[in-house]
Amino acid sequence: MSVLAGITEALRTSDQTERAQRLSSALSGLVPHRALAMLVDGCDRAPLGTAGDRDVATRITVSDLARLGAAIGTAPHWQGDAELAGDLRPVVVVAAPEPSSVLVLVREGTNSVPAERLTTLAEAWSLFAVATQQTFDRATAIDLSASRAAAGERLRVTTELTDHHRVALTGILGALRARHLDDRAARQTAVDLAATALVDLRSATTHQRALNDEPLTKAFERLREELRPVARYAAARIEFAGPSGRSADAPVPAAVAHAARAVARGAVLQVLEQGDAGRIRVAWALGDGLEVSVRDDGPGTDGSPLGDDALAESARALGGTFRAERVPGWGTTVVARIPLDDATGVDTTASDPLAALRPREVEVLTGLADGLRNREIAEKLTISENTVKFHVANVLAKLGVGSRNHAALVAREAGLGPSRSLRAA
Repeated sequence: MSVLAGITEALRTSDQTERAQRLSSALSGLVPHRALAMLVDGCDRAPLGTAGDRDVATRITVSDLARLGAAIGTAPHWQGDAELAGDLRPVVVVAAPEPSSVLVLVREGTNSVPAERLTTLAEAWSLFAVATQQTFDRATAIDLSASRAAAGERLRVTTELTDHHRVALTGILGALRARHLDDRAARQTAVDLAATALVDLRSATTHQRALNDEPLTKAFERLREELRPVARYAAARIEFAGPSGRSADAPVPAAVAHAARAVARGAVLQVLEQGDAGRIRVAWALGDGLEVSVRDDGPGTDGSPLGDDALAESARALGGTFRAERVPGWGTTVVARIPLDDATGVDTTASDPLAALRPREVEVLTGLADGLRNREIAEKLTISENTVKFHVANVLAKLGVGSRNHAALVAREAGLGPSRSLRAA
């Protein structure tokens, strides 16, 4: 079997382990080797593929390949002895810049591989890496979409439950430490706070499943309720400045409201845990997006608690921005801005109804405008019919229409149709 035929055979499977095994067989005549390891950028589910001698292959890590790929720099290939899988081994390393990828072959024996074979190997690997990324993008589009949505939901639920625990514990500690409460009153207050926290956690499922838009004022009021246990006995005074004016009752996506509360809760709890601020101000305002600001009157030094990566991630996960400003002697301010449209993944720009579509989705939409069936679109684009179905569903959602005919009408009004042919993939 030729190298090209072997690569084609390897690409027929989406299983990373089997793909590595088939690639190893395809390359064995070109470069005899006892083990193979590969890493292709973009394969989030299983970035590392190995084959061959299990004593070697199973001990190779992603960091091993990343290190060897970085070591050869811009050179397309390198051979020599390198530290791999816990020992010094004779290897051939091949790297491709686009997509960023590394192939490592643990050679049989110590004989050098001829230069012309290394060149052929580098070309074959570059072809394989590009094809791997493309097939991964197509074949796992549905899985990735679901995985990211599930991961985002898990992150949100975990963040909220963790913050609820922190709020409850901080409130209990605040009551026990309160100087104006005697021991009996402090214990009773702590018991009441703990009981309330348990009730809230038992009913948390109702809140976690809230996926619809909610009025901005209601979302902010939920934040105040969540922080009430710590605000009551906190050493620092917490002030709330909610949204006002005509936009106060505007509905915001649930994802935006959750992220805004996560940023505000996390920032307040960090300040209280640090214990060096006397006043905390929490404010929300609606403009181009939802702006969340939290300011304390602490020392404002580099050791100030606000502005860590966890808070920033809550905003950036929805395409928002996050910044922290520290002024020595005046305090620290964090400001997160979360766009409202990015929360749904849909571009709300009305001037171009196709602006939210990716290039492949535009091609599929062109097929709809031409009156083609899914099977016909799949044949023209050389993709599977299931992939076409996935793209059609995305197109309908992004255009805000409920049928293929309606999507085709939007496409024709935007200039797509019989005059614009589908290009081959």
